[in-house]
Amino acid sequence: MLHHRTYTCSPEADWVVFVHGAGGSSSIWFRQLRAFQAHFNVLMVDLRGHGGSAALTAAREQGAYSFEQVSRDIVEVMDHLGIGRAHFVGISLGSVLIRTLAELAPDRVQSVVLGGAITRLNRRSRFLVAAGNLFKRVVPFMWLYRLFAWVIMPRRSNREARNLFISEARKLCRKEFLRWFRLTWKVNPLLRLFEEKELPMPTLYIMGEDDYMFLPAVQALLRKHRNSLLEIVRDSGHVVNVEQPAHFNHAALRFLQQHSVR
Repeated sequence: MLHHRTYTCSPEADWVVFVHGAGGSSSIWFRQLRAFQAHFNVLMVDLRGHGGSAALTAAREQGAYSFEQVSRDIVEVMDHLGIGRAHFVGISLGSVLIRTLAELAPDRVQSVVLGGAITRLNRRSRFLVAAGNLFKRVVPFMWLYRLFAWVIMPRRSNREARNLFISEARKLCRKEFLRWFRLTWKVNPLLRLFEEKELPMPTLYIMGEDDYMFLPAVQALLRKHRNSLLEIVRDSGHVVNVEQPAHFNHAALRFLQQHSVR
């Protein structure tokens, strides 16, 4: 089972599940915990191979991962804790996992907040994925990760978020990094499916105005998905919860409280 931590507000409060991105861990939510715990019960998980779940791979599949497998890991933790239904908050690739989980088990998802959401790969990101897959076995994986971090978060104002993700990625072993990197080959068909089908539950996208790789795709998506909402955060890049935590917390909490059953 995934390593996880719970922070209880009250037995009657709704649950919020936080899902980090590839190369991160639940520690990237450190600026959200206090604000959210004041209103909700909080569940934070470390995905396979990340943070406290680093040893999980030895007891699970040794081959390639799938988005479905990794999403079911989260449901397994919810089952273990007796959490029937929850709000979900994700960042970066965590947005794809939450979207997958909502397809697999829509009855478990009350509402969704997606920060730095990945809804389509543009030409530059497709080139990066192709180049990374071409050179992943001959180039040290941290070089690749640093390159990706610089391309996705290039500005001086992105430095804290960039360094945080690089620091967390150092804790991954090479084999684990390759398993997660292979998922990038599978993401495009999945994103096309998600583009055609809007989530039935309330959904809020929180995007940095400087997230040049992913914000335009989200804006295009919401011209089709009329029931989803978009909050654009000034002076922020991809990892909006780290770069502008006060704005992120305010927008997310306001949305979740509107869709809370209690």
